[in-house]
Amino acid sequence: MRAHISFLTAATVAVCSFSSFADQNSDTEIQDMSDPLAVYTQAGAGTSDKGLNIKVGRTYDTGNPDTMAMNIIEVKGIAGEYLGWSGTGSRDNSIDSVRFRNFSVDTTNGRGSQLDLNYNVEQESLNASYSFIQALPKWGNLNLYPLAGLGVNVRNGDFPSCTDANDCQTEPQDNGYTVPGTYAVVGAYTKYAITDKLWLNYNPMWLTTLSGSKSYVDNAYGVGMSSIFTNEFAVSYQFTPRFNVRYFANWTQEQSYFEGDQRVEFNYQF
Repeated sequence: MRAHISFLTAATVAVCSFSSFADQNSDTEIQDMSDPLAVYTQAGAGTSDKGLNIKVGRTYDTGNPDTMAMNIIEVKGIAGEYLGWSGTGSRDNSIDSVRFRNFSVDTTNGRGSQLDLNYNVEQESLNASYSFIQALPKWGNLNLYPLAGLGVNVRNGDFPSCTDANDCQTEPQDNGYTVPGTYAVVGAYTKYAITDKLWLNYNPMWLTTLSGSKSYVDNAYGVGMSSIFTNEFAVSYQFTPRFNVRYFANWTQEQSYFEGDQRVEFNYQF
């Protein structure tokens, strides 16, 4: 519970701190918020079927005029029992996950890199990955950004499938944080511009285990599932150069569209 409070406190402080430097960034060149490789100071909030989400991001000086970079932190699933509408019984008033990303892009060749840390609070499980993203030449109204990366899973206790004492080296409650295994991710971000203010995104990703415990390698994404294909679809509208609204849907190969996560978020660029 203390960890949950700490995460919320940190997020609240981060949001409030934007008021102190928003004026300092008022003269900064406005970035294209529809570009997956855009780097800018931002804040966002929205609602999902599992509760409220908040997001803050800030750019920083890399020391290289040809690169841009930012840090982003997201807290998801706040007050899900009261404010979410998911039909599952898993909603509660704690937070669901905390995500931190460090993103940088080389403006000379359109290549980005990202450190992505995603912590599931309920499962006490962290997925940490490092990936590269490359912008391809625009094809009409379509932009493609292939992605590839490697990651590692860290969790408190044994991987859930380790139920046979003969397969476990120690008692699960005595393990603490362990590293069940590693994985790879391959996919793409895509953007299709309908108008200057309205665009669509479809972001498919394939994840597969590479190494680790047998339980993790064979069951990382469900019983008997060593890999998974995920989908993300988004519709976005840019009200002003600094403000937009976005609808997202996320689902996997094992789910129908409406069985996945649904969310709406509002974003502002400082």
